[in-house]
Amino acid sequence: MRRLVRLVAPAAGDLALAWSTVKGRRGGFAGSFIAVAAGSAVITACGILLASGLGAGVPPERYSGAAVVLGARQSFPLDESSEARFSERVTLPAETVAAVAAVPGVRSAVGDVTVGVSMLGPDGAAVSGPDGFPVLGHGWSAAALGPFHAHAGRAPAAPGEVVLDAGLAARGGAPIGATVRLVVGSVPSSYRVVGLATAPGDGLDRQSAVFFTDARAIELSGRPDRVDAVGVLAAPGVVPAELAERITAAVPGVVAHTGAGRGDVEFLDVGDARGLVVETAASFGGTMVLIVVFVVASTLALSVRQRRRELALLRAVGATPRQIHAMIDAEMTLVSSVGAVAGAIPGVALAFVMRGVFVLAGAMPPDFAVRVGPWPVLAALVSCVISARLAGRLVARRVARAGPVEALGDAAVEPAGLGRLRLTIGVALVPLGLLLALGQVVPPGDSAADTAASAVLLFVVALGCLGPVLLDGAVRLFGRLLNRGSTAGGFLARAGVRAGSRRLSSATTPLAMGVALAAVQLFGGSTMTAAASHQLQDGLRADHVLTASSGAGMSPEIVDVVRGVPGVAVATPVARTRVLLTFPSEDSTATRVYAAQGVTPERLSETMDLAVLDGDMARLRDETVALSRVAAQTLRTGPGATVELRLGDGTMIEPRVVAIYENGLGFGDVVLPHDLVVAHTTFRVDAAVLIRSADGTDPEALAGALRDAVTGYPTVRVGGREALLAGPGSGGPGGGALDLLFQTLLLGYIAIAVVNTLVMATAARAREFAALRLIGAGRDQVRAMMNGEARIVVFAALLFGLLATIPPLAGLSLGLTGSAVPRVSPTGLIALVALTIALSWGSITAATRFAMRAAPVDAIAGRE
Repeated sequence: MRRLVRLVAPAAGDLALAWSTVKGRRGGFAGSFIAVAAGSAVITACGILLASGLGAGVPPERYSGAAVVLGARQSFPLDESSEARFSERVTLPAETVAAVAAVPGVRSAVGDVTVGVSMLGPDGAAVSGPDGFPVLGHGWSAAALGPFHAHAGRAPAAPGEVVLDAGLAARGGAPIGATVRLVVGSVPSSYRVVGLATAPGDGLDRQSAVFFTDARAIELSGRPDRVDAVGVLAAPGVVPAELAERITAAVPGVVAHTGAGRGDVEFLDVGDARGLVVETAASFGGTMVLIVVFVVASTLALSVRQRRRELALLRAVGATPRQIHAMIDAEMTLVSSVGAVAGAIPGVALAFVMRGVFVLAGAMPPDFAVRVGPWPVLAALVSCVISARLAGRLVARRVARAGPVEALGDAAVEPAGLGRLRLTIGVALVPLGLLLALGQVVPPGDSAADTAASAVLLFVVALGCLGPVLLDGAVRLFGRLLNRGSTAGGFLARAGVRAGSRRLSSATTPLAMGVALAAVQLFGGSTMTAAASHQLQDGLRADHVLTASSGAGMSPEIVDVVRGVPGVAVATPVARTRVLLTFPSEDSTATRVYAAQGVTPERLSETMDLAVLDGDMARLRDETVALSRVAAQTLRTGPGATVELRLGDGTMIEPRVVAIYENGLGFGDVVLPHDLVVAHTTFRVDAAVLIRSADGTDPEALAGALRDAVTGYPTVRVGGREALLAGPGSGGPGGGALDLLFQTLLLGYIAIAVVNTLVMATAARAREFAALRLIGAGRDQVRAMMNGEARIVVFAALLFGLLATIPPLAGLSLGLTGSAVPRVSPTGLIALVALTIALSWGSITAATRFAMRAAPVDAIAGRE
């Protein structure tokens, strides 16, 4: 701890000296300040999102009057710090209500069931909840958890009676005594409104409520032996937190929630968003910390390296190594701490921008709060200060250790060659990356995506270690092609790059890193998207698709209705969910989340061709499962084996594998029997019904006949193949948008670092430009030299960046599609090249003009 304090907080006298140094070298430290501030903003934003995911949420509405709300565990622990959320609501046994009611301090316990409902207005259109939120049905006893007050009418007493919340009644034009049509699944029924209920506080913002009799609500839920949650009303004087501990100790299998946490039970999307925000903010934040540390260290190292002569003179006049290190430490602390604090304010704004992207992507509800506190700013401050001081120590150690005369000699030219340790690490990482991307070091299957990301990071680190050597090699091999030696500018550009390879590689290396990371993201995504689209387009054999106009889905009985329509050859119901598969991995187990669908096996290939590789889909009955090739390779299993699988509501089964198929990217990696999936989804409904027409059937006539058949089901719609073209194999809600957000931030920061470094490196050469002009070089010749250097920087960055992406992309494509040739988007490649040119050439050109503003005599007499 004392060492950490000394590393972060230098002595006051050293800070005073550092302040005078920084004031005298504002231009030299400006680039370092920008790098630190930008890095601090990104780290602060990720920290705010992480803190919000851990502590914020949405307050309860229907459960606002309950002291404690009990639910089942809605997630499966993956390790000590992460978990996977179940996609469907995990329910509790109905007898839990009586067990909770018997706990001392409980005044009453109420079991709540939730039913997905669509309410039809007088014109037949669906009446939604506020701001498009759903309409949900419950038993009347659960109204006490609000508590709701029946300000007009009475409680429902018969199966055909309901109470509506006042807001829903107003939107749907349904006063007391009116008859309303409510659709559960796809089945409409008429109910008489016998009462209007007023919600507590400001009313319902995230839902609309319909209250049935308790018996009718249980009947509609389809689970007479289960409840979704248990609301607890506490006895007078009982503290909710203490009561929660008492209940969890007495009743096994329940998770108690108090305060804002009650909203996680009421609104599953809030809990899902909380888990997603924590996971993504922690993952991306950790990556950004590493990138920020690297970039800040690189930028500050360049700043210190440009002062080699000054530091050597200090050694020559008697400064000790300890004094050199103390001065550099103080300077780094001052610049990094001020930059980190300055970046915190835009970091808060960036957090709200990131939250907005989460909301637009559908990965976070719009009312999910962002919690701004001091800890993210402190984390950014500590990260930036420590990385800055470490960078300063590493760069200054050569001058500090050398003798005074030797230090002056080293300051005249750049050190020849790289350190042995740096060179060894860089060379060793290349074959390791190749082995990771193309070998069998990790399990095959969908680990290919993770492997590609890991492999490209190894190549990126190798680029960082070998940057000067690679740049020098590129100049030797391609320098004559990029710059003609017969011109003064071309000769000077090649000579300057070879003489200052370390200086120029400090900008070329981050640029190559950005190219590599961007290319893997762009072309890896285009490879997966193209493969999924191809599989879906070729595999979907249905002529018509039935879907629901509302989010409540379709009742399974719809498939029986349409099977009898003349001209229908095959009707396949499709239910969708997500499942968890657990499998042996090294010395322990691993768990992955997969998109799954439930189908009936009868003549399945006529509506959905999964491209079966092994086994027989006709045996998909009872507790059996079919896996995609990618999932089977990941699990290292095949037909006849059993797997450990958790359904959408957390129920664990051990189904037997009956088939392996290829088209997992288009249709999802897991296929289960239809009835098994439906029984373990929240509302027990289908997502679609696929219709294949008999030979010779007129498509328009069949579409009309299907519409006539479902006339009695007002929420069912008949459409074409395009209704199913959004395949289930996507990585969850808003996955593409979130990936784009994080990659934009990552690459944007790298772009800032590249521009910053190029400007610093070029502007510091004012004396060099002045010397060239004094010996006869014109402005145009100096600009030609810098244009030649820019060509080399662009070429080297693109060459090494794109070379670093070839093994990861080939491994990714081979693992997911069976082909080693990835899908490269021409538009993406052109954009990547154009952006690289704009960043490097624009920065070098602008900095060169700035460095040549002064007259040559004045510039060469100025400070180094």
